Amino acid sequence: MNLIEMLDWLLENIVEIFIVVFELIGVGIIVASGVRGFWEYVRRKPQTKLNLAQGLAMGLEFKMGSEILRTVVVRGWTEIATVAGIIALRAALTFLIHWEIKQEQEKEE
Repeated sequence: MNLIEMLDWLLENIVEIFIVVFELIGVGIIVASGVRGFWEYVRRKPQTKLNLAQGLAMGLEFKMGSEILRTVVVRGWTEIATVAGIIALRAALTFLIHWEIKQEQEKEE
């Protein structure tokens, strides 16, 4: 194994670890936001929708970060197309959530 192959292997493994870490953080934020949103809904808090949307947006940002990292280790065009599709869908979701957050904030003012 020469130096280039060793560095490639090291990069691939480090990126894979951070992909899993970012995915885990994103899922944790989404779950925590959902639980908090449910609790606020039960207590009839007025900021429930805004808080839930902000939490979902933050969770999706971490998950999108993991997909961007995934582009470092993909090798084939099929994988690139799949990752690009996932990134596009998550970006669209994030855009819609941020739009909803803006609408909620304007409603409160």
